[in-house]
Amino acid sequence: MDVFIGTPPKHFSLILDTGSDLNWIQCVPCHDCFEQNGPLYDPIDSTSFKNISCSDPRCQLISSPDPPLPCKDHNQSCPYFYWYGDSSNTTGDFALETFTVNLTSPSGKSEFTKVENVMIGCGHWNRGLFHGAAGLLGLGRGPLSFASQLQSLYGHSFSYCLVDRNSDTNVTSKLIFGEDKDLLSHPELNFTSLVSGKENLVDTFYYVQIKSIMVGGEVLNIPEETWNVSADGAGGTIVDSGTTLSYFSEPAYQTIRDAFLRKVKGYPVIDSVPVLDPCYNVSGVDNLVLPEFGILFADGAAWNFPVENYFIWLQPGEVVCLAILGTPRSALSIIGNYQQQNFHILYDTKRSRLGYAPMNCADV
Repeated sequence: MDVFIGTPPKHFSLILDTGSDLNWIQCVPCHDCFEQNGPLYDPIDSTSFKNISCSDPRCQLISSPDPPLPCKDHNQSCPYFYWYGDSSNTTGDFALETFTVNLTSPSGKSEFTKVENVMIGCGHWNRGLFHGAAGLLGLGRGPLSFASQLQSLYGHSFSYCLVDRNSDTNVTSKLIFGEDKDLLSHPELNFTSLVSGKENLVDTFYYVQIKSIMVGGEVLNIPEETWNVSADGAGGTIVDSGTTLSYFSEPAYQTIRDAFLRKVKGYPVIDSVPVLDPCYNVSGVDNLVLPEFGILFADGAAWNFPVENYFIWLQPGEVVCLAILGTPRSALSIIGNYQQQNFHILYDTKRSRLGYAPMNCADV
């Protein structure tokens, strides 16, 4: 997502992540940084940059580095450390800064909106697969996230519509803060409850409660406890824009994979593709037929996906692979962004629900 940070505003591209809270950007001086497109952010160049001190109550919202860097005095800037599920991480100083975001008004006009005193990490040590971005915009449920910090302006909901990965590069996805009337009146908009109010949940994540999985019209035999959050907070299923493919914990993944192996007929299996499994040779096939895939939720909602959201074409017209991976037993299951393509997805924390409607996102 393109944002402008600081005063005067400077342009940066940040990764949009509903699976984390902290907004952060690579900062000068950068002691250990990944490669990014364009210059690094330098707080010295911005008149609106303010360090959060150790005595500021907001310092308690962020985890301190490990081993801890204790605050030596009250005026010292608040140190932070933030870690992601794939072991990416960022360490630096916690601060306040002004964001300028290009928002479209209800009349369709483009307007630059200033949001002052946004809590942000000024990262001096950053590691991970951030592919040229300058940092990350957190849209999780916790108090640090950009979505939470914007609630006083736009209320308790936001939505996005991700264009498919093969679309033209000049077509952009849309992120909408506040209620979108067109989405709420969409005839195919479905809702499932967000799981909340349990003490063992991670307060960042948007949890949904799966009951079962369907492949080719068959409800798979997966024990229902596979989908539950354990007493120590492990497991459960989250919806995450910051994870690419979908991951299902064992034994669900093995059962899903076996169902596709059983039901996909007439295409030779290819074993040489790393990571993805199964893969099929479909060269010369004009009318590709693959089983349907859907998720059934505990509250009765169902989410059915078009085939391009759960199979990935590696060599157009030649190789197709299941775009679902496994995680260990009692680990987190994740509905990733590949499965969310061309759905308008609504995160409504006030009513504690997730909405999803099929949409050609290029047209939103």
